[in-house]
Amino acid sequence: MTAAASGRTDDPQQPRAGVPDGNALARALRPFIGPTSIERLTRLSGGASRETWAFDAVAADGARTELVLRRDPPGRPSEPGALAREATAIGAAAAAGLAAPAVLVVSEDPADLGAAGMVMRRVAGETIARRILRDGQYADARGVLARQLGEFAAGLHAIKTPGGFPRPDPLAQLRLQLDFFGRPSGVFELAMDWLSGHPPPERDPLLLHGDFRLGNLVVGPDGLRAVLDWELTHAGNPAEDLGWLCVKAWRFGSGQPVAGVGTREALLAAYRAAGGADISLAELRWWEVLGTLRWGVICLAQAEAHLSGSHRSVELAAIGRRVCEQEWDLLLLLDPDSARRAAAARPRVTADGHPSPARYGRPTATELLEAVREYLLGSVLPQTSGQLSFHARVAANVLAIVARELNLGDVTPEADLAAQVADRLAVANPKYFESAP
Repeated sequence: MTAAASGRTDDPQQPRAGVPDGNALARALRPFIGPTSIERLTRLSGGASRETWAFDAVAADGARTELVLRRDPPGRPSEPGALAREATAIGAAAAAGLAAPAVLVVSEDPADLGAAGMVMRRVAGETIARRILRDGQYADARGVLARQLGEFAAGLHAIKTPGGFPRPDPLAQLRLQLDFFGRPSGVFELAMDWLSGHPPPERDPLLLHGDFRLGNLVVGPDGLRAVLDWELTHAGNPAEDLGWLCVKAWRFGSGQPVAGVGTREALLAAYRAAGGADISLAELRWWEVLGTLRWGVICLAQAEAHLSGSHRSVELAAIGRRVCEQEWDLLLLLDPDSARRAAAARPRVTADGHPSPARYGRPTATELLEAVREYLLGSVLPQTSGQLSFHARVAANVLAIVARELNLGDVTPEADLAAQVADRLAVANPKYFESAP
């Protein structure tokens, strides 16, 4: 996690609703680091499935230990056994000398951490992808990161898979999930047909991270320092981790296909040189297509958590409108000519202006949305930090989506699948058309 997390609870003796209990944290940590008090307990941004909190454990002599708590959102537990698997995989990676955080506490008891979770030593460095990809201090890191990621993956895949780890069939899982949602996307069905018709080579299942990508990495000026967020660890084809790393969503606007910093060829060469399997570009592409489809299905599932009322969240609601981004990425991979034609003919719509005439008076609905958006970006965002600041930005983006949809009005249904996706993308994120394929 970033070393910039700061702030503290009002009083660790009287925890606020939703905030971990500082006394309980101190008790859970005492066998490992001795008597401490808890300070600077701050929720970090991001994390749609698990909460992440940074804090300091302060000894009586003033010595500070910087730590991170990862826990299930209270009232929304992970599947049974997931936490134990995550801790086991992190421990195995650390024991093998890989860049993984040191785990101090693992507990399923809500009395310890407020929910099932674990406490790890904090690793200094940056996790925010756009800073890693753009800030000058990480220029040297960008030059070596693709190689380091290939070496890390080879080291992880060489570890004997612990007992009890699931070995899912990822394509069969996606079929079940899409059927559950009523097969909501023609593009997703196109991808399923392509994946089924072009199966990759079978490989013995190995220990996988499961969410190996930019955003789950701690990076310093020298490069990779730690790989985080192991909650999806499982056994499977080693190319799955590498393909997920290449999914366009995890490039965060950069043109380089591997985590926004390198080429597929460089990744595969580093992986082979470090003892990994000889994976071809064609095999990697299959897993990149599957990973893109997988992220689209995850977006559907996270939006459903909001829509069903099981977990109301502006972040999860906004993620639902990212489904069209994954549809577009799949078209770029599988039918680029149709995507180019649809992009050229896409509707041009902005979040400003107002419908004419102003049927209900001024300010119009669009102008009211823009006023609230300006308030969030101009007043709320500069005065907040962490999760609240992150959600303020998400809310502002949601308002811009609604305004663009109002301005576009009704769209005549198109027979062309790519044109339908282009219409949705023009509302959800028109800048996405200009991003590198």
